[in-house]
Amino acid sequence: MRRAARPGDGRWMRFLPFILVAPGVALVLLLFLYPLLRLVAESFLDPVPGFDNYVAVVTDPTLWQILETTLIISAQCTVVTLLLAYPVSYLLSRLPRSRANLLMMFVLLPFWTSLLVRMYAWMVLLGRHGVINEALIDMGLTTRPYPLLYNRFAVIVGMSHFLLPFMVLSLYSTMLGIDRSLIEAASCMGSSFRQTFLRIYLPLSLPGVYAGCLLVFILAMGFYITPALLGSPQETTISVYIQQQIQLLNWGEGTAMAVVLVAIVVGLFVVYDRLLGFDRLFRDVGTR
Repeated sequence: MRRAARPGDGRWMRFLPFILVAPGVALVLLLFLYPLLRLVAESFLDPVPGFDNYVAVVTDPTLWQILETTLIISAQCTVVTLLLAYPVSYLLSRLPRSRANLLMMFVLLPFWTSLLVRMYAWMVLLGRHGVINEALIDMGLTTRPYPLLYNRFAVIVGMSHFLLPFMVLSLYSTMLGIDRSLIEAASCMGSSFRQTFLRIYLPLSLPGVYAGCLLVFILAMGFYITPALLGSPQETTISVYIQQQIQLLNWGEGTAMAVVLVAIVVGLFVVYDRLLGFDRLFRDVGTR
């Protein structure tokens, strides 16, 4: 026998969605919003209330140099990963799905190893008496080891090694959705491979390029372990500088630089949305 509805049942049902999402909202507020607001507050309150920390960020040439270094290294890593990932993604998209999935496991294999372990591995490979230098000397290609470690080259190699799968995934998801009949039609009309690639395939793959470059650039800006282990003082990035300031208990300047880093990331998202639109990104990449 069906239970008769109580007068208050409908009122409780209206609040049910809010009750269900309340734990998730509380978790976000506790673990994300509160620390972020505390970070912003510290940047204005330590050591004395005011804008002194942000004035130092704007006027200190050393901080401008650190910011410039961070942006340049992030851009270089983005270009390197794009050049390496594009042909890999192209080949994967042309293979049968079963073989492509098998090879994709090797692309994702670095995710199964700790970032710290991988950076120590690069230190072993790139050191003055590392595997690469010893191999070059044994082959007679050089008589003394090359300075491959503790410079920008080592930082870009280490960061690109970690960020490459992100670029591959962004490009592969887009290339997988490109209509192959367009390529075949262009070939039947007498178009060369170069013309077909430049006029058809490349424009259709640009959403994946934009998404991959944005993702890699933002992740590269927040890197700490790689510049700290593989770089030199000339490769000091924002993340390394923030860690140094916090270690010295200089909370005000460190949190101010953290706020600047967050502002740059948010600004990149805003610029991307204005120029290309996130709706296009989600439509062309996320739905494939």
